[in-house]
Amino acid sequence: MTVRGLRGATTVERDEEQTVLQATEALVSEMAEVNGIDPQDIISVLLSTTTDIKSTFPAKAVRMIEGWKYVPVMCTNEIDVPGSLPLCIRVLMHVNSDIAQQDVKHIYQNEAVKLRPDLQQ
Repeated sequence: MTVRGLRGATTVERDEEQTVLQATEALVSEMAEVNGIDPQDIISVLLSTTTDIKSTFPAKAVRMIEGWKYVPVMCTNEIDVPGSLPLCIRVLMHVNSDIAQQDVKHIYQNEAVKLRPDLQQ
């Protein structure tokens, strides 16, 4: 096994706690599912938000996923670049995995598909 980084991002239509939590859980769950990741193999999860998301910590959603209680999670803000995609949540998940780097499936949902069109299937 080696350490792999799984990337993902999503957007929300508005900055409301339940909307942010639901979008974060959906993204992180899909990232783990499509890559066959067990929570026991996750080293850490780093979540960032654009500065227009202030209603809640997205990490709260990750800690509430069944079996993820002890996964180290941390939130931060993205650099506030003019013209960047608004209301965006990004994830970097570090995992122990046998997946080859070119076979990792990075997940981009909603408007965030614009961030990495080269990775869309």
